[in-house]
Amino acid sequence: MPAESSFKLTYATMFNPPQELHTNFDKAIEVTKANLGKEFPMLIGGKKVFAEEKFQDTSPIDTSMVLGVFQKGNAQHAQDALIAARKAFPIWSGMKWQDRIAIIRKAADLIDERIYELGAAMSLEVGKNRMESLGDVAEAADLYRYPCSEMERNNGFVKQMASDPLTGYKSTNFTILKPYGVWLVISPFNFPAALTGGPAANALVAGNTLVIKPASDTPWLPSLIAEIFHDAGIPDGVVNLVTGPGSTTGQALVDSPEVDGITFTGSYPVGMQIYRDFANGRYVRPIILEMGGKNPTIVSKHADVEDVAIGVVRSAFGLQGQKCSACSRVYVEAPLYDKVVERVVALTKKLSVNDPTLQETYMGPVINKRSYQEFQTYCADLSKKARIITGGNILPDGEFGKGYYCEPTIVVDVPRDHPLWKQEMFLPITFIEKVNTLDEAMALANDVDLGLTAGMYGTDEEVEWFFSKIQAGCNYANRPMGATTGAWPGYQAFGGWKGSGAMGKCAGSVHYLQGYMHEQSQTVVERE
Repeated sequence: MPAESSFKLTYATMFNPPQELHTNFDKAIEVTKANLGKEFPMLIGGKKVFAEEKFQDTSPIDTSMVLGVFQKGNAQHAQDALIAARKAFPIWSGMKWQDRIAIIRKAADLIDERIYELGAAMSLEVGKNRMESLGDVAEAADLYRYPCSEMERNNGFVKQMASDPLTGYKSTNFTILKPYGVWLVISPFNFPAALTGGPAANALVAGNTLVIKPASDTPWLPSLIAEIFHDAGIPDGVVNLVTGPGSTTGQALVDSPEVDGITFTGSYPVGMQIYRDFANGRYVRPIILEMGGKNPTIVSKHADVEDVAIGVVRSAFGLQGQKCSACSRVYVEAPLYDKVVERVVALTKKLSVNDPTLQETYMGPVINKRSYQEFQTYCADLSKKARIITGGNILPDGEFGKGYYCEPTIVVDVPRDHPLWKQEMFLPITFIEKVNTLDEAMALANDVDLGLTAGMYGTDEEVEWFFSKIQAGCNYANRPMGATTGAWPGYQAFGGWKGSGAMGKCAGSVHYLQGYMHEQSQTVVERE
């Protein structure tokens, strides 16, 4: 956050911000709306590149609102970006790591300076409320700083090892982590600042050069992120941005032998396809995947009902449920079930669904027409096979009719063999289920292919049991700030098990940066 504010914005603290934050955001929205519709180039080799074909980026708040005009890149643009990144690799990787992190830290400072401008664009482009938008931007800055600190703490990952037990010779052995080369970051629509900037910063701190391919629904924020890298002094060609369809431009990047590593954040089906396609190269190359979740919360009969209800509602309906960490399943022990359902429904009904740029709004629109239609399809099916106790409708009237607004939806009595128990919906729909025991809840919680986040409410002994049994990478206990959401770099490691992740290490943690480097052993032998 800007220096004039002592408030530290995180996803845990964003529910009670100072008024100056709202004042600054309102000013930024006014300025941003007055300057919509500009054309944005791709960035290749330090140059602005324009394509013959263009596409419009429109707002899910009002689909007639054109935010900007972007380039519909093709396979040749993808190849040009990779060539530029390859050319720049010796320069960037050859720099002292201290000089690299100085540039990345400067980029983080620029994000802080531009947080309201970026937050306003985020709210308009993604449909996030202002606090979620500013949080995404603030997280990006911290995701820049964290790998810098880790590189510094580990002194560039140069470690001396033991000497060989030789007679008449002296053996000096080092292990060094070095960059791979050209790294591809494919970022998602829901966190276009943090999940573009975070992987990008780690790749860059490690010494790799970069090609960024943003989601087609949200090219604006990644374009602004690339601009910040440039303004921070990144050499030409180190950071390249290509916009365009995933099926053509994105596929050309994935298929290219010029890519030495990939970070992808998105759905399980798309991530698995990229994983398989990337495996067709001449040899094994690193791929870091974060592929969503089907995140459960387990509620003991000893839990605090108010903490449960607040935590579930915040995690289920923040960003309209369009988070890989969203709480989509709640398993409650029978003695507390009715009270939890009653309180969750009461809080859900109080949520304000409206233009996300307004201060009072909690939920904005879903991202696009497909999500809007899927919400209607799922709710129509659930209304026949289960019981929707609040929500379940789109908001098609008046100003809402210009965008993709859906009600926050709670469903009970869902048959346990219903496929949506195991399918990530990425929508504001959450199921609540009664269980007889915690063991029953845990069996259901783990009976999915995904394992990203999970939550638990109960006693200290029950929490210890939960941590020992749950199959997920990021877990919370007794947390009203969010049952399954809210990880922040340096505070909570964020990454998935099973089908939710391919690396086994978590972003924002002490082990993540090393995934962007490979190890080299160096031995020198001298006669004594």
